[in-house]
Amino acid sequence: MTIKPRILAWLALAPCALAQDAAPLKLTLHDAVVLAMRQSPQVILANLNVAQSTQDSRVARSGLLPQVGAGIGQSVQRLNIDALFGSPFPGIAQHIGPFWVAQGGIRFSAPLDLTLWRRYRAAQTGITAAQAQEMTAREESVLLVVSQYLGCQRAAANVQAAQARQSLAQALYDQAADLQQHGVGTGIDTLRANVQLQNEKQRVLVSLTELETGLFGLGRLLSVDPKQKIELADQVQFFETPDVSGDQTLEHAYGTRPELRQIAARTAQTELNLKAASEERLPKVTVSGNWSEQGLTPASAIPVYQYQASLEVPLFTGGRIAAERTKQEIALRELKQQERAARDSIALEVKTAIAQLAAARNEVTVANLGVDLARQEVDQARDRFKAGVANNIEVVNAQNELARANDNQIAALYGYNQARADLAHAAGQMEALYAR
Repeated sequence: MTIKPRILAWLALAPCALAQDAAPLKLTLHDAVVLAMRQSPQVILANLNVAQSTQDSRVARSGLLPQVGAGIGQSVQRLNIDALFGSPFPGIAQHIGPFWVAQGGIRFSAPLDLTLWRRYRAAQTGITAAQAQEMTAREESVLLVVSQYLGCQRAAANVQAAQARQSLAQALYDQAADLQQHGVGTGIDTLRANVQLQNEKQRVLVSLTELETGLFGLGRLLSVDPKQKIELADQVQFFETPDVSGDQTLEHAYGTRPELRQIAARTAQTELNLKAASEERLPKVTVSGNWSEQGLTPASAIPVYQYQASLEVPLFTGGRIAAERTKQEIALRELKQQERAARDSIALEVKTAIAQLAAARNEVTVANLGVDLARQEVDQARDRFKAGVANNIEVVNAQNELARANDNQIAALYGYNQARADLAHAAGQMEALYAR
């Protein structure tokens, strides 16, 4: 993944820039996605979960390896002979000592337990599950950022359309006032035009507020400093988002969605835990020992050692092993149900996204035609009013139709691009498409 120099420069200079009332941060859709992958709390937490799973695997591996330690010590001893042998001995003192004993050496232990190997394998599989969970978090984060960015673009388009309609309303009001001044128009025509002008001004204010709040939400998703203003850099390429391959199939989605990979990894982990629980009934062998130099003084120290091997056979564990097996079997059944539910959900998402994309494409075509027709209606109504053939009721109606057509066009274009993003998410390709 490559990161644009603009983002790296902003991250390096952000503290100084914000202190000096920095210029707005201009982000393309790609820049926003890349920045979210670096700063999203959900992605960061998922990365930490992967790191924690890696350490859990290392801890499980340590149980398979010999444990070796070194130590030194010194002790003083005084023994009661009578208490040691159960009776006094004539001519022998009641006690011996005190005397000092110094000792230093190493000790070791090495368990031979098949269940420890299963636990280690299960911990390794846990890393795969954590990585799949991280990918799920990344895909969800990209979807949220893309949807929010598209929503901001939609709000920006609403602002531009509202400002254009306000300019048109201002021109029509000026025309009505001019005709009234020359005795051709009436006061009611001017009043209607003025009312329409105020309505358009109100729409501009509402659209600006929607854009501002949308940018606030985008900054929140990107974990940008609240004092940092954000501007969209993709306004010229509005509604141009990456294409999703047309040959996407449901089976392909099954193979790429990280949710299913996470369930598969957790299933493998649970199966290993089940085997480990079953193997708790097997004998366990432990080899241990120690070797050290021991003596009353360093000069008199001699090597001493002790080596031992033990075999432990579980005979009665109070039902613990059976309960562990049942617990893992229940977990496996739960995972199978989760997999079935996830596959059904993915199938619904894919089919719905494909249907919505096809419908949105047709809506865009119809909406574009509607805008062209509405503009022609405004031009003809304006010419008729100017020629005195009709009052400006037709003009006001045409303006309202144009406003409705603009709204339909913006909604259709937004819906089309959102449908493309939804299809990419359903196919598990959000980051592959929007962050490359």
